Amino acid sequence: MKKIFTHLTFYVFVAIITAIVLGIEAPQTAVKMKFLGTYFIEIIKLFIVPIIFFTIVLGIAGMGNLKKVGRIGLKAVIYFELVSTFSLFIGIVVGLIFKPGHVDTTTLPISVAKNQSSTENFSWLAFLQSNTTIQALIVAIIVGIIVNNHSKRVTIIDFLGRIAHYLFLVLKYIMYLAPLGAFGGMAFTVGKFGLATLLPLIKLVACVYGASAFFVLIVLGSILKYYGINVLHYLSAIKDEILLVLGTSSSEAALPSMMYKLEKMGCSKAVVGLVIPTGYSFNLDGTSIYLSMAVVFIAQLYQVHLGLEHLVMIILILMLTSKGAAGVTGSGFIVLTTTLSALHSIPVEGLAFLLGVDKFMSEARAITNLIGNGAATIVISKSEKEFVSPIN
Repeated sequence: MKKIFTHLTFYVFVAIITAIVLGIEAPQTAVKMKFLGTYFIEIIKLFIVPIIFFTIVLGIAGMGNLKKVGRIGLKAVIYFELVSTFSLFIGIVVGLIFKPGHVDTTTLPISVAKNQSSTENFSWLAFLQSNTTIQALIVAIIVGIIVNNHSKRVTIIDFLGRIAHYLFLVLKYIMYLAPLGAFGGMAFTVGKFGLATLLPLIKLVACVYGASAFFVLIVLGSILKYYGINVLHYLSAIKDEILLVLGTSSSEAALPSMMYKLEKMGCSKAVVGLVIPTGYSFNLDGTSIYLSMAVVFIAQLYQVHLGLEHLVMIILILMLTSKGAAGVTGSGFIVLTTTLSALHSIPVEGLAFLLGVDKFMSEARAITNLIGNGAATIVISKSEKEFVSPIN
């Protein structure tokens, strides 16, 4: 029993429960707790770029074989595209089966979609300029290749390795603040939006969480099982990161510790460094489920019949537009607006119905994204025989 009280997981869990109670009983006070979650995430963000840089440089320089690095990158891109497309399909199927949009619209909370329903088109240049994770990835790959071919490669690797060691050590102590961050994020969400806003759209929220759970346990579970990994053991191994994302609604909050955790599980430094940062921008399984289901939800809300050609078009459009749903505030609504505008038959105004409960669905998206990227790292490590020890 004493062992439970020594785990960070326990304190994060207590913080989340306490935050929910505070949000219900004293919403005005709960909203003021936002700064705890915001500052914690900002502190963690300071570590993202240097950790990505050192992990990738050390991984590529230590691997020696640059052809292998290229192969890992290509495998990751192919895996991301296949799995994220399948997650789009799951979102549509669950939406069609359970019909979350078949509700009385007079009971729905309608918010004004300020700026978020912009018809601004997605730009790859703007995406790269605003996404520091991708920028760090590109720079680190270049530096890693240079170090790999340097005459003093071993000396440089040893020096960078020591810096990375102390970087992770500092991060370890900062993670003790995770309960405060989770408390602040959850208290603000419940206090600001209130659990009552969930009631009219509880079916939609339940469908998003249900589809996400199905994707993780069945789809990712089957993939991991093929490579000899028990999905429940995997989830247990990253429970700290899952709870942290649940509390803060940000997968970025767990990125540095997730990279460290995956290395401890047995994934090679090179694979972790290449797959995780890329996945955070291109392998958004949870976001894909939400986006496709949101389109179906709005269509049902306005009683727009979706034929096979419409469903195929939704998947094809989201395969392109969903890649821009990371790193830009409000990008999810921009992606949805672009998709609805391209379809012509579904009113863009339907986005206003989503704003009231979007915050409650962001946890499902972020957690599924986190789990999906971790699973991708394990799969590619296994396929490359870069997985040194089993986690189960």
